[in-house]
Amino acid sequence: MSRIRCFVQILSLIFIMIIQIGESRSDENEWHYGSTLFGKLKYGPDFDHYDHVNVNAPKGGTLNQAAVGGYDSFNPFVVRGRPAAGLNYQGGLLYDSLFTKSVDQPSTSYGLIADAFRFADDYSWAVYRLNPKAKWHDGQPITPEDVVWSMQMLRKVHPLWSRYYENIERVEITGEDEVTFVFDQKNNRELPTIIGDLPVLPKHWWSSKDNEGKSRDITQPLKESPLGSGPYRIGKFTMGKSITWERVKDYWGTEVAAQKGRYNFGQIHYTYFLDPNATWEGFKKGGIEDYRIENRSQRWARSYNFPAFRRGDIERKEFPKSGSEVFQGYFINTRNAKYQDRRVREALTLLFNFETMNKNLFYNAYTRTDSFFEGGELQSKGIPKGRELEILEHYRGKIPDELFDQEFVIPNYSKPGSFRTAQRKALKLFMEAGFTFKAGKMLDKYGEQFTLEIIGNNPTDERIANPYFDNLRTLGIQPNLRILDTAQYKNRLDNFDFEVTGSATIQSLSPGNEQREYWSSNATKTPGSSNYSGISDPVTDDLIEKIVSARDREELVHLTHALDRILKWQYYAIPQWHNPKLRLAWWRKIQFVNPQPASVGVDIYSFWIDAEIENALGKQN
Repeated sequence: MSRIRCFVQILSLIFIMIIQIGESRSDENEWHYGSTLFGKLKYGPDFDHYDHVNVNAPKGGTLNQAAVGGYDSFNPFVVRGRPAAGLNYQGGLLYDSLFTKSVDQPSTSYGLIADAFRFADDYSWAVYRLNPKAKWHDGQPITPEDVVWSMQMLRKVHPLWSRYYENIERVEITGEDEVTFVFDQKNNRELPTIIGDLPVLPKHWWSSKDNEGKSRDITQPLKESPLGSGPYRIGKFTMGKSITWERVKDYWGTEVAAQKGRYNFGQIHYTYFLDPNATWEGFKKGGIEDYRIENRSQRWARSYNFPAFRRGDIERKEFPKSGSEVFQGYFINTRNAKYQDRRVREALTLLFNFETMNKNLFYNAYTRTDSFFEGGELQSKGIPKGRELEILEHYRGKIPDELFDQEFVIPNYSKPGSFRTAQRKALKLFMEAGFTFKAGKMLDKYGEQFTLEIIGNNPTDERIANPYFDNLRTLGIQPNLRILDTAQYKNRLDNFDFEVTGSATIQSLSPGNEQREYWSSNATKTPGSSNYSGISDPVTDDLIEKIVSARDREELVHLTHALDRILKWQYYAIPQWHNPKLRLAWWRKIQFVNPQPASVGVDIYSFWIDAEIENALGKQN
């Protein structure tokens, strides 16, 4: 009897597994209005608008914004040039994409230019169906030909898109309003979904001649206003100094669920300044910058005491964030020979005293970042075990031995004497790497003093660098900070012409193809990539590809833990800090619904302008 009961239990388990597998697969003929890489979609098929928007919000008014530096191009899809504010490699205000990323649920998208998609059971292909209402600003419909051309061109002109979509074998028009994407691999759960991120460009416009009779070239920076499909078009502009975006009154996507109640500003006007401090002064004065996300804790704590704030014309608030945190740090360029020794990079990390900086500069407002996947279940912790350990064992001998039996811990210098201990360890690491400490200088084998240069594009970088430089000097290291204008800075970054730079990586809660852009060997060699540290490691490359093709969420988490742990133990970047809250200050003419989506902090494009208050403030200023 017990054997029969056991047999029945086994059959029941098998039946349950079959049901679960069946539920995890998609019917190839089923059209999906949205996609999410884990969990369930927040909104059902009757999705009409986001919870945090006001569908009756008035349209109009001007949102004033300040930008730093300048711009020289309206083509954001090439490495060369500096695109105008409002444009980015994902399209910005001008171009719509096939699907649009949700602003209140991570790793989720809903239909836009395409109203639905379907995909193979083995994830080997995906079909996107275009919304028949989708059109360009000149009234012409967005066609499958536009989609195919956009995929071809973007993969050609920008390294990010070429890596992001490198597993697409071919793109075919398979219906009057359908485009099929065929992949060169199976069981990559992410591929069918990320096709929706594709910004769609107007083939007919780019293939025609400009007003001077010259052929347009998408591989080059652009000086004329391009044709788009998004909620705004370019209005007046003075190249490099200002640009005004005008709301498209007959925007085709106004009633699309993910756009409804959003993009309410009649105009968005950007004014450029060379000095970031000038943007702060413009904000206080009014009519130049209508809101600012405040990233300076000292200013937030002590400087909001000016007249407009005291009389109530400016309000401010901290908004909670629940999504993954941006990794911010000093990226060490290992393309430079003197940074190729891991012991040197670890020593430089030990000399970064966050606790003292947080106390003296930041009013203890920040939390130290200790993961490249900070926030949520993707960051590695403790000592590896279980499935993660199995993954790492495959690379034993090719990765640091310490990571198998030691927890990676960013030093905490809160206790008296703790930093002195770290200094001694840093000195020991330099000695082990072949350096000598003589007459107060850290000398290499040729007797040359060790120097370190950080490049930045903001004068406030000095405030952060100086305390770190003081610590470097105690070990005989000669540091230097080079502040560049935005054009020089971008050029140096694009060509990896730097030793160390402060930058950031933005991680999703469902990592995939974009990891190639951050850490892969191919990205190391490609100008304009985000592999600032110059990582060129077969182990990292292999892990990235395994992440891309992870069979399920559980395996993805284990693989990401392994990647995170290796990146940390290799000391490719010096982690800085993050703020679990978003600090926003705004002139009271700006209105919005509370609460705002915690996954992003605030959705700026759900805001609107109160015309009466705007007029009153205009007379006042």
